[in-house]
Amino acid sequence: MIDVRRSGERYPGGDPGAGIDSYHAFSFGPYYEPDNLRFGAMLACNEERLAPGAGFDEHPHSHTEIVTWVVEGELTHRDSTGHESLIGPGDVQHLSAGAGVRHVERNAGPAPLTFLQMWLAPLEPGGDPAYGIVPGIADATPYALPAAGALLHVRRLSPGERAAIPPAPHVYVHVVRGEVALGQEELGPGDSVRITEEEGLEAVAYETPAELLLWEMP
Repeated sequence: MIDVRRSGERYPGGDPGAGIDSYHAFSFGPYYEPDNLRFGAMLACNEERLAPGAGFDEHPHSHTEIVTWVVEGELTHRDSTGHESLIGPGDVQHLSAGAGVRHVERNAGPAPLTFLQMWLAPLEPGGDPAYGIVPGIADATPYALPAAGALLHVRRLSPGERAAIPPAPHVYVHVVRGEVALGQEELGPGDSVRITEEEGLEAVAYETPAELLLWEMP
């Protein structure tokens, strides 16, 4: 089964007056859609756009695996376990909230910031918070998220290039940039696909380079 969700269907949120524009792919905060609570292990896929100087003040998380992918700009991150970092395009940031952690996310730079934040449910709740960054992750190196039983694949495609979709029980595909064909579907930036029990699928880039995030989940 292939379930396409278009970029324009995302629920708008955030605080535009404070320079924060958010677009939610799943039920989130005041947006509640009972048939759109999760897909596989994925609980949220939020596109966040922060103006220079804007950000999220310190706030808590628990029992959630949070993976962040910067599309453009630089994200300044600080958490209650003492980690401080600057994340740019091509870096994978992973915050395992464990039994509880607090953090701050901000655009401290002069240019607009756009990032994707994906929340996954852990197989077992609780535990100690943990933090990690993979700088400049390569296409051929999937990022393993054992706590959620998931793998993140990054695919950067040249025009005409193909990428196989993993034949997993659940695969979540997000188009970061470019335009691709997946099966009979044409996808653009911000579009996503929820794939259940499908094999032999490929994504093919059109006339411009494309970047995809693929979550392989049990």
